[in-house]
Amino acid sequence: MNRVGIVGIGNMGGAIAHGLINNKEEIIVSDGSAEKLSEYKSFSNVQIAKDNIDLVEKSKIIILAVKPNLYKTVIDEIKNEFSEDKILISIAPGFTIEKLENLLPNRKIAMIMPNTPALVYESMSAICPNTLLTEGEIEEVKKIFNLIGKVAILEEEYFPAFSGTCGCLPAYVYMFIEAAADGAVLNGMKRFDAYEFIAQSVLGSAKMVLETKKHPGELKDMVTSPGGTTIEGLKVLEEKGFRGSIIDAINATVEKSKNM
Repeated sequence: MNRVGIVGIGNMGGAIAHGLINNKEEIIVSDGSAEKLSEYKSFSNVQIAKDNIDLVEKSKIIILAVKPNLYKTVIDEIKNEFSEDKILISIAPGFTIEKLENLLPNRKIAMIMPNTPALVYESMSAICPNTLLTEGEIEEVKKIFNLIGKVAILEEEYFPAFSGTCGCLPAYVYMFIEAAADGAVLNGMKRFDAYEFIAQSVLGSAKMVLETKKHPGELKDMVTSPGGTTIEGLKVLEEKGFRGSIIDAINATVEKSKNM
């Protein structure tokens, strides 16, 4: 793999960095926080850049993992050193290929949308490269993000739907886990136990969908015995508009994503 540089090692940048470090890849990092950079000094395969220009000079693939409001400033800083063979990877929502190409014309650019489970190497990431990347370069970008989870190539027009669904979905799952735990606590369970039991149940349920390839409705029916406890709970969820609430929440986040 060509050398990867990461500008910004906060939560997402740090997750990507550790995925590469654990895979024994050589990387170079930069960040405005000396405290964050100090955490990487002990790794033999990590170089601390003198500045962002130094990072670009020493990297083939540059991942921009700073806050979106800093994108223009950083790109203006590095663009004179950004030769045609280098690849810029953007992970900021709201930055389209067109916006990025206006900031960095005639350069190889890939728009990536990971989500926060990248912190435990279980991200679902979408990749949209511009037309200048070769097939081999696209595969190399995929390899980087496969280190922190699963990756799919996605046309740019579907990015708002992906961002509004997969980007935000972890928060909805956490809210569900918290609410389910409240219900368990109401019925006498210790909260710490409830979080662990429910999180494992959610993890196992997701794995059932991925590994069996069965329709979620079919898997739901496998749990639901006639006249049993599960159907009573499902009845309440339907009465309270559970499905509609999820659909409306996803739709609202997609619309927000389109207007960013």
